[in-house]
Amino acid sequence: MKIVSLLLFVFMMACSQGSSNKSYEGGSSMSDLEIAEEIPTAQQLTPPPPPLNKEQKIIKTARLAFETKDVEATHKKILQLASQYKGLVQNDNSGKDYNRIYKNMTVRIPTENFQQFIDGISEGVAYFDQKDISRQDVSEEFVDLEARLKAKRVLEERYLELLKKANKVEEMLQIERELSTIREEIEAKQGRLQYLQSQVSMSTVNIEFYKTTAETGITQSYGQKMKNALQGGWNGISVFFLGILYLWPLFLVAIIVVIILRIFLKKRKPKNPKN
Repeated sequence: MKIVSLLLFVFMMACSQGSSNKSYEGGSSMSDLEIAEEIPTAQQLTPPPPPLNKEQKIIKTARLAFETKDVEATHKKILQLASQYKGLVQNDNSGKDYNRIYKNMTVRIPTENFQQFIDGISEGVAYFDQKDISRQDVSEEFVDLEARLKAKRVLEERYLELLKKANKVEEMLQIERELSTIREEIEAKQGRLQYLQSQVSMSTVNIEFYKTTAETGITQSYGQKMKNALQGGWNGISVFFLGILYLWPLFLVAIIVVIILRIFLKKRKPKNPKN
């Protein structure tokens, strides 16, 4: 029994050793594993996407048109709201049509106070003839301009380094021409970037409000219409007679011409012979 047990033990050890050897032969060595860890995967080779810009660049504009009972009071209210919300009155025009008095205003208001300013104007307005509010997202253009501006500045620095190393006059002139072109592009992109930033930070609100005047014939009574008609007729007759007085020299000349013609024709009239 002891011999059989010993043989079984030796057999089991041999089997376990064979399986372990196969595992090492079929697998990778320790050095191969370390090298594999050092080789980056395809996911590691792909550059990470740029971080999303959390702050969106939105240009907000509004156009309001409404009727008011008191144009001057509404004007003062809008000026007070513009001052309260740190706005700037860009345009302020007024005028008068056939049957209404109106004012047009353009107010630049900080974007963070845009909605409060609109709500303040809307208080007490029963109906808007026009109320358009638009929002334009320029975040993508903003980021693109910043990236292009950064690349152009790097290129400018490289040309400046080349300019320091240039020895020939021709090379220096060529580099300076390239620098001039790059700087013009930088100024154009920087100007566009500043314009977008100004539009984003300060929203534009165009406001038109008016009051309809009572100078129409709709609410007049029939007696008032008759009175106006009589006054208009008398005024027409007065204008007619005044026009005649202005033309008195012409009438005088016409009368003289008629008298002369009658005398001339009378002299030329043949006399009847006597029987």
